[in-house]
Amino acid sequence: MLLFSRGTISAQLTITPGADFHLSGNALLTLRDIDLVNNGSFTTGNSMVSFSGNSTSAISGTQPVQFYETEINKTSGGSVSLQRMIGVTQRILFTSGFLDLDGFDADLGTTAYLDGEAETSRIIGPNGGQVLFSTSLNAPAAANPANMGAIITSSQNLGATIIRRGHQSQTNGSGAGASINRYYDILPANNSALNASLRIQYFDAELNGLNENDLGLVKSPDNINWQHLGYTSRDGGANFLEKAGLSNFYRSTLSTTANALPLVWGAFSMRCETNGVTVQWQTLQEFNTALFIIQRSNDGIQWTDAGKIPAAGNSSVNLNYHFNDAQFAKMYRVVQTDIDGSSSFSAVLQSACTSAGNFKAYPNPVKNMLMVLVDATSSQAFMVIRVFDAKGAQVQRQIEALRKGSNHLQVNMNGLAKGSYWLQLHWSDGRQKTVRLEKQ
Repeated sequence: MLLFSRGTISAQLTITPGADFHLSGNALLTLRDIDLVNNGSFTTGNSMVSFSGNSTSAISGTQPVQFYETEINKTSGGSVSLQRMIGVTQRILFTSGFLDLDGFDADLGTTAYLDGEAETSRIIGPNGGQVLFSTSLNAPAAANPANMGAIITSSQNLGATIIRRGHQSQTNGSGAGASINRYYDILPANNSALNASLRIQYFDAELNGLNENDLGLVKSPDNINWQHLGYTSRDGGANFLEKAGLSNFYRSTLSTTANALPLVWGAFSMRCETNGVTVQWQTLQEFNTALFIIQRSNDGIQWTDAGKIPAAGNSSVNLNYHFNDAQFAKMYRVVQTDIDGSSSFSAVLQSACTSAGNFKAYPNPVKNMLMVLVDATSSQAFMVIRVFDAKGAQVQRQIEALRKGSNHLQVNMNGLAKGSYWLQLHWSDGRQKTVRLEKQ
């Protein structure tokens, strides 16, 4: 076991398997131009880990990395690059330089926040990755959860809400269109009739060549088909755009009409049921439509018809459709066939729904220990497990490293009062699942 109260490491900090690295008290550990590699146990207490210097440092290793506070203090445009998912309990402090997600997530949990982001010191992620935060939003008034730059107002109780921020330009299914290099996934438990407003803040360096005086809000339920909603107010000098009157939240970003992300279909989503998967979709208008064919696949190559639903034929209003599939496939799409025989395809939606053989939480009702059985396709996978009470407040959270294959995880429910709860599972690849529990 290694104990540090204050110090600077001048060589690569590698925690080997079986080793324990502990920071004691309110310490400051400065890592100057070196990497952090955790293959053992890394405990930071109430300490800050500061990455300084002027060259790129990396965070990697096979074991979880959970910071209390961490500082990005890289001069000359240097950065800290993630090579694995990290968690933060208190804050990420930006003094100078960049935090490059590089395809991995930074999980702020329910308590951490971003502090001091600026044009020359902020989060970037051209290769993917997201910043994650979970909170409960009840009639939020200009709430800016975790200081992530998505400012939310609604008179409704949104309940348990997941917010994810990414930094890749968004396009439609054919690769057309472009957005700024910032987007948000806002996923509340209650996601209908919100009459909400969303203000998106951004930096000039994220504009991606777009004219900020022409920006409008665009939204997509499937990250492929987009609807341009315009704006209620915007200020290029203050770097924000706001849109009011939103009935729900999905993935949102900013784009211009000249680079519009075209809406091909309306909303397309799915809902996990005990008796299968319910596929839902919406059309904004129809012309000479004949039939919708719902297809399923487990590899994205071989597609099987799950069922058929007649189309409206001609319509200029929004129409909603749904279909329940008793099987649990990995992917779904909808094929629309016209009266003349031509066809078009919806986006392919990855399913987070699993059958009992791939996912199980038991016993339910539960008295003391809840067992969670999940499958993982990679030994590098991680899962965030959260438990929310009936009011949407988080009462428990844990991060688990997953082995390839079947994993039996334990969630201690012994200290919770009797009643209804929600179990939320969030895989490191972005998949999620929520199930209702009863505590005896």
